Amino acid sequence: VNGQRYIGTGVNLPVNIVINGVPGNDLAAFMDGPAVTVYANAQDGVANTMNAGTVVVHGSAGDVLGYGMRGGKLYIRNNVGYRVGIHMKEYKRQIPVIIAGGTAEDFFGEYMAGGVLILLGLERRQGEPLAGDYLGTGMHGGVIYLRGSVEPHKLGKEVAVLELDDGDEKVLGKFLKEYCDCFGLDYQAVREEPFVKLLPVSSRPYGRLYVY
Repeated sequence: VNGQRYIGTGVNLPVNIVINGVPGNDLAAFMDGPAVTVYANAQDGVANTMNAGTVVVHGSAGDVLGYGMRGGKLYIRNNVGYRVGIHMKEYKRQIPVIIAGGTAEDFFGEYMAGGVLILLGLERRQGEPLAGDYLGTGMHGGVIYLRGSVEPHKLGKEVAVLELDDGDEKVLGKFLKEYCDCFGLDYQAVREEPFVKLLPVSSRPYGRLYVY
């Protein structure tokens, strides 16, 4: 495979899809159940509006990953691009999860309405930022976990930085153990560096701009 778009799009069967190459845009879009493994990098729009299933990418991935994602898990081993997790949402027990092992570009978690975003920053070079600017801009639901710290000027005005509580530790433990198993990583080593969480300060951050 070299750039083929729409692999796994709309599939709602419990099948395994293994890709030994670089899939094109909208991998696993609208997907509802399959398990997809990519042994290379992935392009833009992975897990676009995905309902359920798992996508594991043994490399880096591009922009707008998990756009409007409604369920399932997306695990990226290395770096991700712009607007990852934009407008993710959740309903009752259907909670989408994205974990990126490297760094992220601008607008990580933009306008996020639900779900869990985790950014690990593994193997960062000296002075390399964990994330770009406008982190969590417009966020009004869900939670973002960061391994390490981020400069305050990089944060969107709609989020606050908080310390973890016992519930957060359980969430991180559950998903990070699974993530580490996928990529053969040492879970204890990943947890050595402290995490912080970002939460929205309002459930309707732009309400004052609307007529009603």
